Amino acid sequence: MSRKTGPVKAAATRAGLTLLRAVSQLPLPLLAPVGRLIGALAYHLANRRRRVVQTNLRLCFPKLSGRARRRLAKAHFRALGQAVFDVPIAWWASPRRLRRLVQFVDRHHFDEAAAAGRVILLVPHFVSMKIGVVLSLERPMANVYRRLPNPVVESAFRAAIGRFGATMIAQEEGVKPILRALHEDRVLYYLPDQDFGERGSVFAPFFGVPTSTLEAAGRLSRAVGARVVPCYVWQRPWGRGYQVAFGPALSGFPSGDKLTDATATNAAIEVGVRVHPEQYFWVHKRFKTRPPGSGPVY
Repeated sequence: MSRKTGPVKAAATRAGLTLLRAVSQLPLPLLAPVGRLIGALAYHLANRRRRVVQTNLRLCFPKLSGRARRRLAKAHFRALGQAVFDVPIAWWASPRRLRRLVQFVDRHHFDEAAAAGRVILLVPHFVSMKIGVVLSLERPMANVYRRLPNPVVESAFRAAIGRFGATMIAQEEGVKPILRALHEDRVLYYLPDQDFGERGSVFAPFFGVPTSTLEAAGRLSRAVGARVVPCYVWQRPWGRGYQVAFGPALSGFPSGDKLTDATATNAAIEVGVRVHPEQYFWVHKRFKTRPPGSGPVY
């Protein structure tokens, strides 16, 4: 895929980013309901993504009634709509504003792991996960991301998320810069839960569904002796800010067995999803890659 951007498109993109940055300076209690209204409209207009969400919820919560799943899907789109403004807040808010907006929960799990040695934060795809940039204000971080098709947006993204000193590593750069960052005692902000196909993955249960799950958390942990600490980023209601919550470091991890380790990471993700199921990134085709002999679900 070409990543070239013509001058007109580049100028339009910069103008859009400038507008988004300006809007993000408004108070969150004002932005949040506007975003949630956008999300409510998207539920009715984004038919394809709505079907993906409904499929994911049916697979993961089979005991919920159809009516309950529709309510959950609508709540998800509202949270997703708010994230339209959460992202630029993460990108451009001042350190003072970020600290004011973020409430830490069970922070001792992270602090104790960091005091003991190297840390990999296992960060599931919740809609406001970018707010985790606040952690860069306190410790050297490393962020792994997937290259964006628009180089103007990618440049802005790298500058924004790295503005407090975080190292930005594109997935396409491979594992060496990730290992180098961990050896430098940077905390790795690692997103483990998207479907990248079968390469580097095993089929581990996620809500009881065999799911293509990356092996990287176990491999990286074993390579540098890092503790893996779950980290969940959630919206608080009524635009009151965000929670960054931590779970205990994964016990007996890595085990040395790929499936066991992948199952452990998925179980840690499930813990966070059960707290705020409406905020997990259900619009992603998490079950696109299927085990041999299994038919498609989307």
